[in-house]
Amino acid sequence: MQDARYLAARLLDKTFSSGSYSNIQLGSGLDNSDLDERNKRLCSAIYYGVIERKLTLDHIISSLSSRKIEKLDSIIVTILRCGLYQLLYMESVPDNAAVNESVSLAKRFGKGSASGMVNAVLRSFIRSGKTIPMPEEPVKAMSIKYSAPVWLIESLSADYGADRAQELLSDAIGQAGTTVRRNDTICSEEQFLASLGDISAERSEILPLCYHLSGGDITSSEGFEKGYFHVQDLASQLCCLAVSPSENDEVLDICAAPGGKTFTMAEMMNGKGSISAFDLHEKRVRLIINGAKRLHLENITASQGDASKFDPDMPQFTKVLCDVPCSGLGAVRRKPEIKYKNPADFDALPEIQYNIAQNALRYLAPGGEMVYSTCTLRRKENDEVVDRLLKANPDIEELPLPEPLGSRFGCRASIFPGDMGSDGFFIAKLRKKN
Repeated sequence: MQDARYLAARLLDKTFSSGSYSNIQLGSGLDNSDLDERNKRLCSAIYYGVIERKLTLDHIISSLSSRKIEKLDSIIVTILRCGLYQLLYMESVPDNAAVNESVSLAKRFGKGSASGMVNAVLRSFIRSGKTIPMPEEPVKAMSIKYSAPVWLIESLSADYGADRAQELLSDAIGQAGTTVRRNDTICSEEQFLASLGDISAERSEILPLCYHLSGGDITSSEGFEKGYFHVQDLASQLCCLAVSPSENDEVLDICAAPGGKTFTMAEMMNGKGSISAFDLHEKRVRLIINGAKRLHLENITASQGDASKFDPDMPQFTKVLCDVPCSGLGAVRRKPEIKYKNPADFDALPEIQYNIAQNALRYLAPGGEMVYSTCTLRRKENDEVVDRLLKANPDIEELPLPEPLGSRFGCRASIFPGDMGSDGFFIAKLRKKN
């Protein structure tokens, strides 16, 4: 059997060097391993924990190592991060085990000459009482505490204030739970709960078909195989509620893959009406097609299409969902590597988002409604795009969001994790005047 710590270190080294998505990297690594469930959980805890706390761990290494972290071999840095994470955040792992296993890892990766250094750094941290030296400057201290780059803290603080920025970054530490939507077109709550086996379910107080699941592999459950539910965060379900599609609507989901919002809207329509779902990449279109088949939803047509280019052969729609590509900073708790991206990577997004939304409006029938949404909380990608749309399109007006969003947010919702226990999300509702 493979070793959980070895696999975690190998996957982390690959993730940090390639910039690949954590969920894809870990999922592939675990699927190709022979680890039992207990060791898979250990591997996952170390893997995600190190990514979440990377800046904090690197700060500790820099304070204890005589060599600059940039000069150390990448796998040794990864091993030190794993060891420190276990010492700081995993109470179930004895200190000696964390140190000894890290030293062994250095040797297994062919870096025996560095094993003494690994041992010295980790034991020095233990002798220090596991204290983290914090900078005096508040923003830098927050950066170390929440393992968030300074630019991100400053950006969020400028948009919402320091307290809201801290709320989002605090929520981003720790693994997110699993939230699903029950497919009420084919199952009752009783059937859904019975199909989960040992998995526990707690119904959301906000949306009646939303449940928080825990324990076990949900994709192996009878309920998943029968199409009784699909995985979807509460915020995304609220986004579909904002669209409010009915059985009589013709709906366009212009950036649909992997299809979660498409499926929810199709279920809200009781499998009637029609939803045209598009995505730029054929492989991702297949995700929509396969998901609709599993959920027994026949009112979805999925096709490849460029959301930024107008297709004159397409009809007009009564409802449009324009969930545009974004920086994803509202979902950092699910993909913690996002916060380490170069901020320049996000510079082009507002223009891309505006062009997609402008194109989406061209498909909207008179009196029709469009929801613009993102899973980020940067105003440049949210409010500023909507303001620009309203200025460029005098025939477009804002609409109040339905409850439970409208009374709290009005026409635009910048949802923080602390608001409803969901991912961070932005939702705005627009209408084309008759």
